[in-house]
Amino acid sequence: MNNTKLARPTPQQMAWQDLELGMFFHFGINTFCDQEWGEGTDSPQLFNPKELDARQWIRTAKEAGFKYVILTAKHHDGFCLWPTKTTDYSVKSSPWKDGKGDVVREVADACREENMLLGLYVSPWDRNAPSYSDPDAYDDFYAEQLTELLTEYGPLVEVWFDGAGSEGRKYDWPRIIGLVRSHQPDAMVFNMGAPTIRWVGNEDGVAPYPCWNTAESARVSMFTSDMNTWMEETPEWVPAECDVPIRNRHWFWHPDDEQSLHSLEHLLDLYYRSVGHGTTLLLNVSPDNRGLLPEADVSRVLELGAEIRHRFGNPLSETRGSGNDIILECAEEQEIDHIVTMEDIAHGERVRHYIIEAEIAGEWAPIAEGSAIGHKKIDRIEPPVHTSRIRLRVLEAVESPAVRLLSVFGPSGRV
Repeated sequence: MNNTKLARPTPQQMAWQDLELGMFFHFGINTFCDQEWGEGTDSPQLFNPKELDARQWIRTAKEAGFKYVILTAKHHDGFCLWPTKTTDYSVKSSPWKDGKGDVVREVADACREENMLLGLYVSPWDRNAPSYSDPDAYDDFYAEQLTELLTEYGPLVEVWFDGAGSEGRKYDWPRIIGLVRSHQPDAMVFNMGAPTIRWVGNEDGVAPYPCWNTAESARVSMFTSDMNTWMEETPEWVPAECDVPIRNRHWFWHPDDEQSLHSLEHLLDLYYRSVGHGTTLLLNVSPDNRGLLPEADVSRVLELGAEIRHRFGNPLSETRGSGNDIILECAEEQEIDHIVTMEDIAHGERVRHYIIEAEIAGEWAPIAEGSAIGHKKIDRIEPPVHTSRIRLRVLEAVESPAVRLLSVFGPSGRV
């Protein structure tokens, strides 16, 4: 295959893939109703997060090592977290701040102060909007809502289109995508229309292996096996994002629900099977009815960030290079339990089969093997090996491999 036919990412996609960790905030009228999906009939009077502190949300994400956040500006119930001109079903009809509050503004301001990238989730399905039964009228309504969000809150890293509830529904995707491209040309588009990133296909936070960066479609939602029909101009390079709640199957906060909080061990396993498979991990941590991230959730996500830094913050040795054989030398024999490999994906995803070997007693011994490397592949070496030399051998590739980073980690490098 000629390398001109190999799919390549845009600079914006490469920058997004380098983020690796995002934090989802599911927050809205459901937070006050002990439910996951509202029907669009819950009174705005219920929405009153008296202690809301978006800076606590963003500082938690930053301290844990997350690089971007996504807020549910409008979920399926249609309740808007900003004072939209399109409907009264929003924060302006709530008692919070006497109807003068704007959650999207507070999160955007906190992101700007903390140098955090902001993305917005805007559900196409709307169970409150009377116009939803009239596709043309609703397309106008949705386009106006989307324009407000795209133009009033600064740069966005991602616009999240959820397919749930929209199975079989046709929206004016050329118009929707045109608005994103016009107002937020650097933002990633999630999974629908002409996406630049795709849903991994589950809400478990895990990617299959291999999880190639090229795709022609992705599932619409959890509730159908139907695949999206993407617009013709959708790029071939469409990397995956793995979304998952930190509490088992609960996207919104529920009272007395701490028992569903995932363990640190479970979250680390998700990290290995998402970021370690070359995708990004989008972990949902839900603010409670005070408007604060719960203390137990904050503690757990900070533990996760600390453990990721503990394991991967200080490589014993690293190198880069091109070609089918790359050797990494350590200054002395070390115990190695993780190897991280990254391709230079600017040139496309070239590696199709690789093996990693350690020099032990003067002989090369295989310690890991795989197919895709892509943005990142984390190989756990079990049991750990003692060696001073590691060799990456690419056994099958499309064009000459370009390795951005080959690095090794072990207990002696941890702090």
